[in-house]
Amino acid sequence: MPKMKAAIFVEPGRIVLDEKPIPDVGPLDALVRVTTTTICGTDVHILKGEYPVAKGLTIGHEPVGVIEKLGSAVQGYREGQRVIAGAITPSGWSNACLCGSCSQDGAGTAHGWKPLGGWRFGNTIDGCQAEYVLVPDAMVNLAPVPDGLTDEQVLMCPDIMSTGFSGAESAGIRIGDIVAVFAQGPIGLCATAGAKLSGASTVIGVDRIAGRLEMAKKMGADHVVDSSRVDPVEEILRLTGGRGVDVAIEALGIQQTFEACLRVLRPGGTLSSLGVYSTDLTIPLGPFAAGLGDHKIITTLCPGGKERMRRLMAVIAANRIDLGAMVTHRFKLDDIEAAYELFGNQRDGVLKVAITP
Repeated sequence: MPKMKAAIFVEPGRIVLDEKPIPDVGPLDALVRVTTTTICGTDVHILKGEYPVAKGLTIGHEPVGVIEKLGSAVQGYREGQRVIAGAITPSGWSNACLCGSCSQDGAGTAHGWKPLGGWRFGNTIDGCQAEYVLVPDAMVNLAPVPDGLTDEQVLMCPDIMSTGFSGAESAGIRIGDIVAVFAQGPIGLCATAGAKLSGASTVIGVDRIAGRLEMAKKMGADHVVDSSRVDPVEEILRLTGGRGVDVAIEALGIQQTFEACLRVLRPGGTLSSLGVYSTDLTIPLGPFAAGLGDHKIITTLCPGGKERMRRLMAVIAANRIDLGAMVTHRFKLDDIEAAYELFGNQRDGVLKVAITP
């Protein structure tokens, strides 16, 4: 049986490069030869054992590639076509999909409904930090890459761009809104860009790293706040004249930033949470106004499916945003363990790494 190289989860603390069989292709599937992929913060949670997955699973959920083989029932695509697939790969027919929540495409069980069911790559099925990835429900999930766009230009679409933009979309940002984005990692930077594109008149980016604050300005931030130098809550209230922000986006996944988002909201404002949390959260009584402040707290798992991917690539093709600058490091798949070491420890100013088999 033909083999391929793949980054495999062995146990907490160990993701290693090894060989696995190239997947067989079912009627509705497509086998994609991966040309570029990347490492996500969620992959680091998996590596650390903070998010459980099965041992032996191939990790990764952000593929750019070329169709190698199509299932017998797949129509509308051709082998050799450049494509991406979202990190979320909905079936299109589940109750969650038909209710408009494709990212929560989980089958109901006797014990209730499983959240995150639409996230399959590197979670419940083999992912794309490999030479090949099997894309399920190909006609729902494969999006052709427009001519003229490079792999690195569309590399953020499957997850980071979709997630960051959805944080802004879910919050219902309106023209003229004031928005604060806490943490300017890759998702936070995309949330900053998404807030600006959604019509916010003032976007405030918060981080502790100077390079990320500079990148936030390129992504549309009107003000940046260095939380290593000033109290970000006090600074944001100062910048808004005590009014507070209409929307605060949490893009890190810790109690401190979640609480800070709540503290900078105006009455009736929206906290849009994108972080992946590894411990319980608590809500402080005062900023929450004892539950009477008309606040909204909303969480979002990035939308997937081919139409979502088409829209995101259309934004890039129209030169509304350039996320290529977020790729700060490049590795071959053979060196993915070194890439994890760099990215997991956030060394050398890393934002995103491009992995090429």
